[in-house]
Amino acid sequence: MIKSVQNNARALVVGALMLAGTVLSSAQAEEISYNHASMLAGSCFNCHGTDGRYGEDSIPSIAGQPAGVLLAQLIAFKRDETPNTTVMNRIAKGYTEAELEALANYFASIRD
Repeated sequence: MIKSVQNNARALVVGALMLAGTVLSSAQAEEISYNHASMLAGSCFNCHGTDGRYGEDSIPSIAGQPAGVLLAQLIAFKRDETPNTTVMNRIAKGYTEAELEALANYFASIRD
């Protein structure tokens, strides 16, 4: 029973993230709220941790980094301007530049 509830909750979160990405990409010029950015950040959590502080091995900590630095790196990944042996180039391509900016601002706002 508990496993079923957990699976249903995961399905709802994944569906909401997919819907949010679809809606937001069709309105790129629209300002993306902090709550939307936190939903978009779900795919970042897998590697960087839910607070962006994973920072082990080759995975950098992104929490509290300057938004401009994060955004520049994300855009470089999106445009294949950064040689990369991770999945970041492919992940960044799934976001609009407005969404990448929102993500950069979101992780920059995380403080100790």
